Amino acid sequence: MKVSQLSAGMPLFDAQFFLDALAIVLIDIILAGDNAVVIAMAVQALPHAQRRVGIMAGAGLAVALRVTLTFFAAQLLQTQFVKLAGGTLVLWIGVKLLAESGGDEQGRQARNIWDAMWLILVADLTMSTDNILAIAGASKGSFGLVLFGLALSIPFVVFASQILSNLMDRYPAIMFIGSAVLGRVGGEMLLTDPVVVTNLHPAHWMEYAAQAVLAIAVVLAGWVLRKRNLAAAPSSGPA
Repeated sequence: MKVSQLSAGMPLFDAQFFLDALAIVLIDIILAGDNAVVIAMAVQALPHAQRRVGIMAGAGLAVALRVTLTFFAAQLLQTQFVKLAGGTLVLWIGVKLLAESGGDEQGRQARNIWDAMWLILVADLTMSTDNILAIAGASKGSFGLVLFGLALSIPFVVFASQILSNLMDRYPAIMFIGSAVLGRVGGEMLLTDPVVVTNLHPAHWMEYAAQAVLAIAVVLAGWVLRKRNLAAAPSSGPA
């Protein structure tokens, strides 16, 4: 069965339907930890009043995009340069989010909810290809089941993102950990792109080394830019 052949009809709500839906929810929760980190970091720059809206809207749009991409998941994973481009984007997002963290409440006003939602969508698009393929397999060809299962997973992703965002307020060092996670994910995507695997045949130790190096590189780059932004912030305020 090809992913592109998913049925558009809604399945009967029998026991098997709910078991398959539960499998999709569990897959999404297990594999979406990195996405929750991105969502939490993206809304961290928002005022507190807008964070919940940003988390819910971003997660909802990301799931809608993921449902659409499920049709093309098998082909997407086998397309050369897709993971290379996605990994590069994830590395950039990791640096950007860390560099823009650490400001006060007034500085956070400069980032609007649309910026946060855009980052969430881009990150979810680039980081969720494996997740999409697993969900497509668990759906057994039913588009309705994909839609139901992913929609059911939204509250879990929103809950995890909200907790992480609150923890980042209390413990700013978590932002550095989040950037390191994104660096690791970006490294994994770069080393597992079909063109890299075909031409370089990287060993497992090379994949792990690349993930570690890029995790450190993203944190260092974000930290340097963060210090520069914080140092320049007083000059932009009132005299």
